[in-house]
Amino acid sequence: MELKNGHIIIPVSLVEQVLQGEEQINLVYYPERSQLLFAGKSKTFFEKLHATKWMRLKSKNAQGDKALFVREILLDYDLDDSDRPLTYSVKNTSIIAVEL
Repeated sequence: MELKNGHIIIPVSLVEQVLQGEEQINLVYYPERSQLLFAGKSKTFFEKLHATKWMRLKSKNAQGDKALFVREILLDYDLDDSDRPLTYSVKNTSIIAVEL
């Protein structure tokens, strides 16, 4: 996973593993942890546990990578917006946690 031009690029392997068939996601950013959490819109428990907002996943390329626009979050929280690899983990509940 990487940050590129204000977008998180989600590799096709992760899309197939966790976000298969999802066109929208719910996300929330926790500044005290510098962590962005997101899950497919179909994971309704995630929306109930966190104050989320939804966003549409965009197709990045023919291979199946997806892009998630996060420039607004980067600007709002004065985060590093340089292109770079991102550290992430996938929870048992199919929630993806990204370190920003």
